Amino acid sequence: MTVSEQDSAAALETTIGAYNDAWNAHDLDAIMSMHAPDMVFHNHTAGESASGEEARGHIGAIFETWPDIAFSTRRAYFRDGLVVQEWTATATHANTMRRGDLVAEPTGNTVTWDGLDVIPFEDGLVKRKDVYSDSVSILRQVGLLE
Repeated sequence: MTVSEQDSAAALETTIGAYNDAWNAHDLDAIMSMHAPDMVFHNHTAGESASGEEARGHIGAIFETWPDIAFSTRRAYFRDGLVVQEWTATATHANTMRRGDLVAEPTGNTVTWDGLDVIPFEDGLVKRKDVYSDSVSILRQVGLLE
């Protein structure tokens, strides 16, 4: 299998930097422009998934729930066609958070949690974003778990 130049490990280091910058800027247009048209965004620990243009609403809801959310990369691994990155998110619990039937009213507390993304690329675009995050830590910090 031949990997396009834009999907090379070296090119993806630059691409993921721009992608992460768009997330931290809450720039939905920039984020969506870096997705393949049929991309799948799947947060496995929250049990949420969206594909294609539906991802815009899903990501927008994240920014609505956590209006100042910011991600810092702890480690990133690059290979042709794939990025895996470990990150820490920090956000103020300023709005109601919903996880299925669980509802946490705003506490105003700063919440931090760790996560990991597995991101395959195709033609320089995000084909999938599989998110695995420490939801238990979030639930504890917003008062839903002891």
